[in-house]
Amino acid sequence: MLRKVFSFAVLWFTAFILHAQTNKEQLESVNALIRRVLKERAAAFKTEIIPSSTGNAGADHFEISRAGTNILLRGTNGVSIASAFNHYLRYVANCHISWNGSNLNLPSSLPLPQQTIVRKTPYSRRYYLNYCTFNYSMSWWDWERWEKEIDWMAMNGINMPLAITGQNSVWRRVYKSMGFTDKDLEGFFSGPAYFNWFWMGNLDAWGGPLPQSFMQKHEELQKKILARERSLGMTPILPAFTGHVPPSFKEKFPNASLKKTDWAGFPEVNILDPDDPMFITIGKKFLEEEIKTYGTDHLYTSDTFNENAPPTNDPAFLNAVSKKVYQSMAAADPGATWIMQGWLFHFHAKFWQQEQIKALLSAVPDDKMIILDLWSENHPVWNRTEAYYGKPWIWCMLHNFGGNVSMYGRMEEVAKGPSAALKDPQSRKMVGIGLTPEAIEQNPVMYELMLDNVWRDTPIDLDRWLKDYAHRRYGKQNVNAEKAWSILRVTVYNGGITSGGPESIITGRPTFKRSTGGTRTEKSYNPKDLLPAWKYFVEAAPALKNSEGFQYDLVDLTRQVLANYADSVQQLFAAAYIRKDQTQFKVRTTEFLSIIDDMDRLLGTRKDFLLGVWLQSARNYGTNDQEKQLYEKNARNLITLWGDRNSNLHEYSNRQWNGMLSGFYKPRWQQFFNYIAQCKAEGKEPDFDAFEEQIKDWEWKWVHGHEQYRTQAVGDPVGVASELFRKYWTRMQ
Repeated sequence: MLRKVFSFAVLWFTAFILHAQTNKEQLESVNALIRRVLKERAAAFKTEIIPSSTGNAGADHFEISRAGTNILLRGTNGVSIASAFNHYLRYVANCHISWNGSNLNLPSSLPLPQQTIVRKTPYSRRYYLNYCTFNYSMSWWDWERWEKEIDWMAMNGINMPLAITGQNSVWRRVYKSMGFTDKDLEGFFSGPAYFNWFWMGNLDAWGGPLPQSFMQKHEELQKKILARERSLGMTPILPAFTGHVPPSFKEKFPNASLKKTDWAGFPEVNILDPDDPMFITIGKKFLEEEIKTYGTDHLYTSDTFNENAPPTNDPAFLNAVSKKVYQSMAAADPGATWIMQGWLFHFHAKFWQQEQIKALLSAVPDDKMIILDLWSENHPVWNRTEAYYGKPWIWCMLHNFGGNVSMYGRMEEVAKGPSAALKDPQSRKMVGIGLTPEAIEQNPVMYELMLDNVWRDTPIDLDRWLKDYAHRRYGKQNVNAEKAWSILRVTVYNGGITSGGPESIITGRPTFKRSTGGTRTEKSYNPKDLLPAWKYFVEAAPALKNSEGFQYDLVDLTRQVLANYADSVQQLFAAAYIRKDQTQFKVRTTEFLSIIDDMDRLLGTRKDFLLGVWLQSARNYGTNDQEKQLYEKNARNLITLWGDRNSNLHEYSNRQWNGMLSGFYKPRWQQFFNYIAQCKAEGKEPDFDAFEEQIKDWEWKWVHGHEQYRTQAVGDPVGVASELFRKYWTRMQ
């Protein structure tokens, strides 16, 4: 009896010590975060961990109160305290932090809360990131940029981020232990701007060969990322085996059961049949090596059928596949929980009927799987699957596709959707909310709005919220700014159920059609309805011109207005061509090119919109000239053709950026206009298919080019935007 009591006491004391060490680490980490954000002003904040025995058991919550002349931030963990800090900045100090312009103009004496502020989240899981984000936005991030993002995550309540950096080095060690050579793996690992599609099993080797220096650099980066996320109380999600194996796999293992699958026109890749005994063996090997390298929080992601239809819709087959995928995780980590994207159920909705979905999900215990309802604001799946048949699931805002910068969002749905789903009895085990954008660093208002749902279980009052948002973003109240946002709400941010925002015809391959491959210009609002918002922003400029957030928003809105107008002008020169009105054709094509020039100059005033930054960041990742050239090619390729010269994904990741407009989009249009003029001079009809082949050659040459683009902003953003307003306002009426 005494031995049992002693053993229990030892276990209790050990747990107590570990808990105390965790609390200490999280306090140190969140205090360092506050110092990074506020520098010397951080001394005004005191932080405490709220003991788990203090009320609200099991739910993350925070408190903000006075402690003499200091501000006391208390929370259940580091993320909760960081969220308290952000809440103080927003709602007490009237400050704002975003990717695109922040306001940290604090008064000399920090305002103290009038009373204790208490917030509790109804969501145990707050998810962040999409596989695609790691390339469309993060391909060239270093630790300095990652550190800022992790701070932003914590301050916005994120506690379950996807963490897939640094996997190639792990796979290299696993496959080399199985007899594969580095030469074998050169045909497997993709280039650095494509590694997420490689990990999802969509493609092999595109953009490679991947240098070992990149693998080593990313392994060290991942260790820093995970250490910081865990120090704040986050539980990052690591990748597991999907079945994707090297092209030479059959040579090494001739009896292996493989299936070929292709995606988006890329060459076929090998997927190991989950029924093959090697599936669990390799999955276990990978997870063991990954855990050895990075540790684990027992959360793993694997999406076996990402945008690829299974070979059969037989429920028994689908159930067996799912069971084997989970078993490959549990073989290495009995505590494994599978985090699955629900994207496949939307992307191949005709295939994934209720019987097939139920078969796939039922193979895994309910407490060992969480489903991401990846696109809840546009295409929820939970409400047609009995809330994933009892599996825990997360309501997610996807929002962005490919990194396009169009002003877009569905504010009403994001303001009301999460709380409505939470309170719907049919939602069953809704355990969280999340962000799953393909790219970030655009439309900051949509991400702040979505994340304001974290600490509430009621709908957001958009009228009040937008006024408060403009106030804290710009640092002062302004009637014109408030009027502008009320218009943005019912135009660009009342978006349709589309794959992200509409693009401009400027970014498409030249055509007389309204839209073209990779460029969809249809809008859910009348472009003229957006113009008054532009006018109100310009009228607010004298009062708000020194605000970083205002500068960004004015430039972005001016860009959007000009892009919309360019679409109209394109249709005018197309009509002039059809009716053979050469005078008007010349006038409108000249105007079209002038708009591109003006947009390029405008966007050059903000670092957020510089192609040169993207390309230079890529080159900076290289350790020698050969690597720098490879990485630059990756960076150019992704945002233009995406693949080879015949890629059907061209323009999917188009960017309205300074440098892209002047160096890529405008030259294409100039060649088109010159071709039309040449055909007229020669008295022949244009061969548009032949022209497209010609332009593909030019695009491929640009992908391999090395011309330099500006890496520093030039000019006054408010001054240039105001000048363009005066130039275009009348003609747009």
